[in-house]
Amino acid sequence: MATAITESVVIPVEADRRVEADLYVPERAGGLVVFAHGSGSSRFSSRNRAVAAALHRRRLGTLLLDLLTRDEEAADVHTREYRFDIDRLARRVVVAVDWADARDDLRPLSIGCFGASTGAAAALVAAAARPSAVRAVVSRGGRPDLAGAALPRVTAPTLLIVGGHDEPVIELNEAAERQMRAAHVELRIVPGATHLFEEPGTLEEVQRLAGEWFERYL
Repeated sequence: MATAITESVVIPVEADRRVEADLYVPERAGGLVVFAHGSGSSRFSSRNRAVAAALHRRRLGTLLLDLLTRDEEAADVHTREYRFDIDRLARRVVVAVDWADARDDLRPLSIGCFGASTGAAAALVAAAARPSAVRAVVSRGGRPDLAGAALPRVTAPTLLIVGGHDEPVIELNEAAERQMRAAHVELRIVPGATHLFEEPGTLEEVQRLAGEWFERYL
């Protein structure tokens, strides 16, 4: 791609519902990564934006996607009724992948998915639903176990990143890894990191691991 793209976009996800997203594609991009945010988060997540910026430096585009509408987000703050609705979240990742694939200027780009927390499950379900489109998946502190029956159907190379002090999530990721049948599945544990990777240097390690994975497979 010869020129960079910076857009705020609105994507129809159902007949009367829309989600918002921020698209950035650098010049000569080698791929596009769709971000699926996790529980109680949005496209403004500082951690995911830091990862996105690191991918831009590697000439990878990003689509930072809100998985909930504004009304759903407002309700979820109080009820938490949507953040674990994996079917709903996954459908919207699929719609975003299809939306990118339908745009002439984005169609040449290989697509990957980056998911955090429950967004990781949504990304994996979407990868299983669109095996020819989604070429790689990275999970950060994710709940891939919530992808359930979709896990054995994921063919995209998948990297599971978990903090070394996030013991319950390590176990959930190990269980999910055992269910996966993709040719390339790796679990990488970042020493000293808790669930949100707030400790010095830990988010930078996530950036490095994710960047290398997407460069390799996109």
